Order: sequence, then structure tokens, then C-alpha cells
Amino acid sequence: MSYVGPDFEPPQPRRPRRGPLTVALAALVPGALLGWLVYETVGGSGDDGGSGRATVRSSSPAASSAPSDDAKEPSASPQPTDTPSASAPAASGPLKGKVVVIDPGHNPGNFQHASEINRKVDIGTNSKECDTTGTSTNDGYTEAKFTLDVAHRMRTLLEKQGATVKLTQDGDRPFGPCVDERARIGNQAKADAVVSIHADGSGAGNRGFHVILPGAVHAGAADTRAIVAPSRDLGERVAGRFVAVTGSAPSNYIGDGSGLVTRKDLGGLNLSTVPKVFIECGNMRDSKDAALLTSGAWRQKAAQGISEGIVSFLRG
Repeated sequence: MSYVGPDFEPPQPRRPRRGPLTVALAALVPGALLGWLVYETVGGSGDDGGSGRATVRSSSPAASSAPSDDAKEPSASPQPTDTPSASAPAASGPLKGKVVVIDPGHNPGNFQHASEINRKVDIGTNSKECDTTGTSTNDGYTEAKFTLDVAHRMRTLLEKQGATVKLTQDGDRPFGPCVDERARIGNQAKADAVVSIHADGSGAGNRGFHVILPGAVHAGAADTRAIVAPSRDLGERVAGRFVAVTGSAPSNYIGDGSGLVTRKDLGGLNLSTVPKVFIECGNMRDSKDAALLTSGAWRQKAAQGISEGIVSFLRG
């Protein structure tokens, strides 16, 4: 998601701290480390490798000039059904019986529906806009296109493991869904895990991914207390596998190098009653990250890394 939208009030980008990187994989092979080094020097995608869960710290960012994500549908527009895009019949596999909801951030049609997506909805702690358009690379590759592509790749991978996979939107509606509806879709599906896919819109030179975890919120319609611990487990596993498979480093501008950030101001997390995390896969406004995000081969690695984290979480 972009740092220029309503449902996010993230911190000012910070200089990376000197010192060791705080993401440590339980079993990271040398190939992944080599990929990481290549990533840092020439923007490459790194090697596959490693398995298990990342040992990472969570950081609570300070407020800054803004971003966005999630929300609900205005009554003036075509009414949503709260029915996510259906999965193919689940195959036999280790995840048979498990339900995964993938939330592709934003909608390609949001650009044509400014008044609808600017309508405020209740996120428990306060009200925020229904959704935003998301960000894009300097060459015009949109976040909405990126998130839907990664979601499709993840669906294919997870269905092969036997999971029932549902998308909150599949480019099959004019705009949205809004953030409260996105949360409701996962809740009503009784999802075993929900991951919201995004890409950031920070300044050039800011690179890397970060996973956003729900903080403990108990206000209005929001009560995340029961999902904080399982969501952290899910987020750590996703972060660990994302590093191993893509070779990408944790963000150098948010999260103090941990790859994890805890937030209490996102409607999609606040209103969730099932384990859920967001992942910002990279920064679309940095040329090196943009080269990765626009690569189909790298997007396949991103989908694989996120999916492996989900599988690890669901299998315990």
C-alpha cells in the first residue's frame, strides 16, 4: 500500500540503524544469503533457500505523512455481496480442510470511483476512508495490478496444497471492497489465515519488504486480542520464507531492520477475528525495488515465499 493514503498513518522514513540485521531464519541456506547480498548491490532477486520461521522483532512506528488501505462499500454504488471470489475445488493435500483468504490490496477500478472510495467507514477505533487507489511505479505499473497478479499466483500454489482459497476481490467489481468489508470476508469465511498483499510508495532509496501485524485493540467494533499471538506467528513465518525465497532484505526505512511492524490503525486488521497480516512486498518508487516488482519471475518468488509462510503456519 502506498504511504500516501487514508487508512495508514505510517512513520517518517528513517535511516537504517547500523548494526546486524535482526531477521534470522531458523534454517537459511547460504544461497539465500548470497541472494540477499546481490539484492543489496545490484537489485537482484536472490536464491531460493531455507525454511522455517523468522526470529524477528516487531517495531511500532511513529506517525508521519500517510498511507492507506482497506475499507467498506458506499450505499450509493453497486452493492457488494460480501462473497469472495471462489476457489477451485480443493485438491487432496496437506492443507485439505484449511481456508485461506488472500486480500489483493486496492482495486484497478478505484481510480474511477473517487467519491465512493473516499467515503468513511468505521474501523472500530475511528473512521477512515473506504479504500485508496494504491501507488504505482514511476513507469505506471500499479499496485492494484501487482497485488492481483501475486494473489493469482498464490492461489494456484495453495490450491495445489489442498487449501480452499478465496480472494476478497478478483478485478470483478467496479471498486473496493472497503476495508471493513475486506475484514468481514475473512471473518465470514472462518479463514485459518488471511494475508493482505501490498507494495509501498515510499521515497527513492527506501527498499525492502515489511510485514504488518495487528496490535491489541479493543474499541468499538474492533477486538483483536484473540488474534494478536497467532497473527504474529503467521507474520514471522511469512517474513522468514519471503527472505529465503526472494532474497529480499527487510525494509531499510521502517521496522528497524526487523521486517515486522505492529499497527493499530488499519481497519483490515482491527476488524479481523481471524489471524491476519499485511505484507508490503517492496517499494514501487525505488528503481531497484520497482525492477523486482515488475518482474514476473520475481513475483512468482514473492508468491511462493508468502505461500510457504502460510503453509508453515497452518501445519504448525
